[in-house]
Amino acid sequence: MKEFIVRAISGILYVSIILFTLFTSREWFLGLFFILALITLNEFLKLQNTKGYIYYLILALLFYFLSYKLYHIYAIYTLLIATIGVNLLLLTDLFSKRKYKLLNNKKMLGSIFYIISGFIFLTLIPFKNLNFIPEIVIAIFILIWANDTFAYLIGKSLGKHKLMERVSPKKTIEGFIGGLIGSIVISLLLFKYTDYYSVYIWIIIAILVSVFGTLGDLIQSKIKRTAGVKDSGKLMPGHGGLYDRLDSVIYSSPFIYLFLQIMNYVS
Repeated sequence: MKEFIVRAISGILYVSIILFTLFTSREWFLGLFFILALITLNEFLKLQNTKGYIYYLILALLFYFLSYKLYHIYAIYTLLIATIGVNLLLLTDLFSKRKYKLLNNKKMLGSIFYIISGFIFLTLIPFKNLNFIPEIVIAIFILIWANDTFAYLIGKSLGKHKLMERVSPKKTIEGFIGGLIGSIVISLLLFKYTDYYSVYIWIIIAILVSVFGTLGDLIQSKIKRTAGVKDSGKLMPGHGGLYDRLDSVIYSSPFIYLFLQIMNYVS
């Protein structure tokens, strides 16, 4: 009971801070996520047993020129292509029984085009036709939380078939399906109470969040197993580190951003 209370208070604090900054201003939003990115990057580098100020410098430069200044759309697209390529390589390694070749041999690629880029595209998602719309990224987080909650509840009560036992023993196929359905249901509510996208776009976003969010969680689980740790950090009591909380949205954000860019172009 005590652990549940600590976990609940920690989670409420985390959600409250994010919501507060999103509705304050674009600068507060970018400032918060820059801090979250710094902490997450630090946790990731520790898992990889890697040090170097160069990673933090790259994070700062990309945040300034791409997230804040919106320097050039082609620079953003170039980063997007590289990021999706590295994420697909991570996905390939996920289904391999060996340790992550990409992270073991080319740690800079993982640090830049997985962790740092994940945050960059997360901060770019709220921009629609160069207008900052915080409700869009809030919706993404709501879908992530809905997927995690429904997956946990359905998996715990009905889960019998393991999703990927050697990586994450507690995840089940039933839980994944429950999370997917839960996300789609919430996406219908988002369509009803917002006017940013059509119902079909919201449903596809929910599917992307559920599928790539789950894959991101599994990838992080394998990274932690490779490092021989349970949690990425101890910043959030009852939850572990920030990387533990943001792994799903970090991995899924480039794919969501790509889909939204395609939809904006088509429309």
